[in-house]
Amino acid sequence: METNKTFTMIKPDAVAAGHIGAILDKITKNGFKIIALKYTSLSTDKAGQFYAVHSERPFYKNLVAFMSSGPIVAAILEKDNAVEDFRKLIGATDPSKADMGTIRNLFAKSIEANAVHGSDSDENAQIEGSFFFSAFEKF
Repeated sequence: METNKTFTMIKPDAVAAGHIGAILDKITKNGFKIIALKYTSLSTDKAGQFYAVHSERPFYKNLVAFMSSGPIVAAILEKDNAVEDFRKLIGATDPSKADMGTIRNLFAKSIEANAVHGSDSDENAQIEGSFFFSAFEKF
């Protein structure tokens, strides 16, 4: 399993607020190399597929609606210990509990509109990255 890659999405709230550049800058300044990048949007069906792991959870419908509400930026990032280091960089899901200076502390509005997604394991990073990018789109 590749332990030096992770996947992230800049979510519709952060895109709408104009934070794409600032978030990507923070990512690269923390030593991550962007090896795939895409500005796109998710249909309700695609958002449902991406978050299928949560389909039985009470927040699933709202999550799918939110993630299909506007454009997103998907990216595959590379760095030693990528998954763990990126989870530290983005901070807690609840921005009010996120450490100072983390992406969610700086750019998230709420638990639901929390600016970014970050893979929680090497396996999920591979699955999530391949959901958005073909082999020809990864550098």
